[in-house]
Parts: sequence; structure tokens; C-alpha cells
Amino acid sequence: MGYRGDPIVPYSLLYEPERSLIAQSVRHGPDLLEPNGDGTGLGWYSRRRTPAIFRSDSPAWGDENLRELAEEISSPMFLAHVRASTGTSVQKTNCHPFRYGKWIFVHNGYIDSFGSLRRELLMAVRPDLFGNIKGSTDSELMFHLALTFGLEEDPIGGLERMAGFVESVGAAAGVAEPLQMTVGLADGETLFAARYASGPVVNTLYMSESVDAIRMLYPEHERLQHMPGDARAILSEPLSELPGVWREIPPSTAIVVTETPHQRTFRPQPPG
Repeated sequence: MGYRGDPIVPYSLLYEPERSLIAQSVRHGPDLLEPNGDGTGLGWYSRRRTPAIFRSDSPAWGDENLRELAEEISSPMFLAHVRASTGTSVQKTNCHPFRYGKWIFVHNGYIDSFGSLRRELLMAVRPDLFGNIKGSTDSELMFHLALTFGLEEDPIGGLERMAGFVESVGAAAGVAEPLQMTVGLADGETLFAARYASGPVVNTLYMSESVDAIRMLYPEHERLQHMPGDARAILSEPLSELPGVWREIPPSTAIVVTETPHQRTFRPQPPG
């Protein structure tokens, strides 16, 4: 889940809604065999240009330190994540968000046949970035490949070139559908997200509608009346079942969230 807007206490999104991120970590979707209990993390921007991060290999629903932080800090931009491992170890260095400089990154999904593709993908990471890789996940490697392919100058383009490279390596190894991803990315000013998969099944992604529109729909809803006017949230699953509050982002789409969010087609392309 990502947030951009006037500063809020992360607790108000992580814990308070009926389908909060913490609630989702326990009451997982119907297609998931297990809860998202393999770790959690929160990255936020406050007084410094460099984001702060908290990561834990404990299940989100029982992590008292996460709850304390979420109630105490106030931030205009943050990314939060609950993890369900797709095969790599349950350890703090494998928990999201991942950070480099002013950037933080979260990912839902996987690289298919990652064990057999990992070496070739790792060897493509820019040498000066390699030491920033602390864990063993496909997600962290995807982030560093995107950095290698120009994410800092062109965030969406860097993600597209990363996706194209993963698909090309997978195709060469005979992997039919190498990539499943919804990703969130932030730099302290802008929030980015993308929804894409190599095959027909794509993880979900939603964005909240404008606060003014939501207030017009639900003038009696007190909690909505106190939301910051420029608030936007991007997340894997809606935080409530109120109609008209959440807009589903189509597959193969990238979102750039500033004061006026806009979207564009996400087109993977091998780096030139």
C-alpha cells in the first residue's frame, strides 16, 4: 500500500479500516493458501530526504513495534507491505520496502523459475549497486535491475526495461510466463505504481478516487470528512467495500501520483 498527500498517521490506513492492510494480512484472498505472515515493513518520508524504513520478519498482525511506529509517526508519503514468501527465506533482509538513496520499493508477485534465472539476472546489476542487495528475494533484485536500467532518471521507463529484461531472460530459458508484478515506488515527492504480468492472470491494483468525489458520495461518513483533501492511496486490495471509493487499475498500466494522478500504458522493453 502506498499513500501520498498531507501528512497522516499511518495507523489510520494500516489498522483502522474494516479491510485494513493488517486485516488483509490475516484474512487473505480466496486464491491464497496461507496468510501474508512472512514479514512486514513500512517506509516513510518525514524530516529527511532519505526515507526511514522499518522491517520485521514477524507477522504484521502481531508486530507491536509496527503498531507503535504507525501510531507515532506522521508522514506525507509512505509505502507499507505484508509478505507471503514465494520460496525465499523468512528473514528481515527479505522484507519490503527496499531502499536505495531517496527511493523505496515494494512488490507483490514473483519471477517464475527464479532459482534457475537468478544468476543471470544478478550478473546484470550495475556493479556500484550490487552491495546494496542484502537479501535473496526476486523483489529486491527487480528493484536493483530497474535502478540499473535508469529508474532514477525515468522511473516508469526503468521499471519497463526491468520487466522486459526479466521476460527476455525467462524466454531464453523456456519460461513461458516469467513475471507477475504489482509494484509501488516512491521518491518522497511522487508515488509510482505499475500492474503487469507476462500471462493473462494479473495481481490486482487499486487507487482511491479524489477526496472531493468521495465526500460527495458519502457526506454522512464522518471518517471520510476528515481525510486530507489531496490524499491518494494505491494498494493491492480496497480498504473498504464502499462503492465508488476505489478505482481498479487495468492490467499493463502504470500510475504516477502527484497532485493530479495520471496513468499510462506499461510496456516492457528490453534495455537498449
